[in-house]
Amino acid sequence: MVATAVLPSAHTDATGGKALLVASTGGHLNELLRLTPTFEPGPDSLWVTFRTPQSEMLLEGRRVEYLPYIGPRDLRGTLRAIPQVRDLVRRERFDLAVSTGAAIAVGALPVTAAAGVPSTYIESVCRLAGPSVTGRILSCVPHVALRTQHESWAGGRWRPHPSVLDEYRSVPRELPRTGRRLFITLGTIRGYRFDSVVDAVLASGLADESTVWQVGETTREDLPGRVVGQLTPDEFARCAVDADVVVAHAGVGTLLDLLALGVYAVQAVRRATRGEHVDDHQVQIADLVRDHDLGVPVEGPHLTRGVLEHAATRRVVPARTPPIPQQLRRNA
Repeated sequence: MVATAVLPSAHTDATGGKALLVASTGGHLNELLRLTPTFEPGPDSLWVTFRTPQSEMLLEGRRVEYLPYIGPRDLRGTLRAIPQVRDLVRRERFDLAVSTGAAIAVGALPVTAAAGVPSTYIESVCRLAGPSVTGRILSCVPHVALRTQHESWAGGRWRPHPSVLDEYRSVPRELPRTGRRLFITLGTIRGYRFDSVVDAVLASGLADESTVWQVGETTREDLPGRVVGQLTPDEFARCAVDADVVVAHAGVGTLLDLLALGVYAVQAVRRATRGEHVDDHQVQIADLVRDHDLGVPVEGPHLTRGVLEHAATRRVVPARTPPIPQQLRRNA
């Protein structure tokens, strides 16, 4: 299991005790794992998420309640989650509730706040200019504390919280002496393909039989190398560390996983106009990556051989406390 960095606390919300920790899988769960230590939850805390290989591995050994999957802006799924969360709150006493979204937070935090549980929503680090739809909805709910990882737009009920990206910086990396081993990870969000970046990688001429593809929804028959729908977290980590170059969709969960592994990746942006995502929030993630020099952001169709070769020249190191054991990180 990948351990998480402990960020310094910078708030006065309820801490310690039995927490209800709520997040969708993917980036939201990844962020919550890294941000939760600031709330000092007790060992009897309960995680609420969806059952996936990621959640099963990351939450192994913890108390977990699995809910049916709720997709982006899935109103029916959100409404179905409300009675399930209400039953949890009636069945057990919690000292605090924390969520990083997405729609599952809309179903959970109004319930916990109404039950008198101190409840906090932390907006994703990818929201540079203001809150997401989830954040805007929860800003209308009384007694839910609101936190942003960007002090630039904090104000009113939105207070600043330490950023998960402050734990990392990039440094030069010795160029590999042999070929360019590629690992392509396109994310696993349901219902959205990412053919533009696949076509660009193929056009670069660097993909070969050593390439590993985690394609998710982007099933193809023309890919050289090993092709899988979804890797386990252990397999993902090994493929990322062994590769000379990693190409990822610019999702915050994938970004955090790669940073923790020491990987300076190409971050390919999904666009709603190309049918690759529900909105263009990955553009904001690309801006974060560029500003912190933690990868190479690029539009999917604009990925070139030169971009891939540049990504091979740098790696990521901890700015402070290493978030995972050193032996699992990329060292050269």
